[in-house]
Amino acid sequence: MIRLTIKTEQVDHIDTTLTLPLHQRIRSRLRVVLDNGLEAGLFLNRGTTLKDGDLLCTEEGYSVQIRAANESLSQVTSHDPHLLARACYHLGNRHVSIQIEPTCISYPHDHVLDKMLRGLGFTVTHADAPFEPEPGAYGGSAAQAHSHGHQHAHHH
Repeated sequence: MIRLTIKTEQVDHIDTTLTLPLHQRIRSRLRVVLDNGLEAGLFLNRGTTLKDGDLLCTEEGYSVQIRAANESLSQVTSHDPHLLARACYHLGNRHVSIQIEPTCISYPHDHVLDKMLRGLGFTVTHADAPFEPEPGAYGGSAAQAHSHGHQHAHHH
């Protein structure tokens, strides 16, 4: 099995790609099938979050470029920064991982959240697209912050 152990900034060439959804890109230990069909294992430093375009390699120099897989997302769009800030506030208040772009906020599709935002006057659409959420405030991934938030809430 190919052992991907190094996250690097540049390689001489890319041998293949690896397409993963977010829930797999936040795992540091994972058995995968590369896009060329070969089996591999991720053995990365704990807390490593992989983003679209990141490069991994083996000790021997075999290199793999990460691709963010399409995921089912809900999207709120607006050219009004104040409206988008309101949507961010309400989603953040519910510990939802969000991807923020200049005129669009995306989050994992959730019909309850969609209904809430529509009730606040937003138009919510759906898309299958790569998901790259904001990292957590303390340097972790948004998905890890989301998980931590729920664990913390149970202690009250």
